[in-house]
Amino acid sequence: MADTRDGREKQARDEETRQRERELEEAIDRADEAEPVDESDSPPVCHYRNCEERAAFRVTERYQEETGHGLVTAEAVMCRAHADDESPTNLDRASAEYVFRVEPLPGVFADSGETEPSANLDKTTT
Repeated sequence: MADTRDGREKQARDEETRQRERELEEAIDRADEAEPVDESDSPPVCHYRNCEERAAFRVTERYQEETGHGLVTAEAVMCRAHADDESPTNLDRASAEYVFRVEPLPGVFADSGETEPSANLDKTTT
């Protein structure tokens, strides 16, 4: 086939057709797959490895990045036992914006019948 405008346009149309057919086949194959589980409805589990306890607290630590070019915010949800053991770990990179906070997760204590801890452990540097 000679390299003509019509030939190039036909090749482009053929490639577009093949691409649509591949996408359709992939969509049909994916239709047989199970839907991903929506974990937003299930209670969060403790962040610690091998701990299957229900998370009760969110621990947040905000500190200066090692390079000094911005803040890093690390968050994890934890069960009561692991939250009790948690403490600031990046004090060497503390700045005026440093934050270490342990907060109860919303609704966790209402569901369990326990009283929600009233103290918000918020350690900020000044």
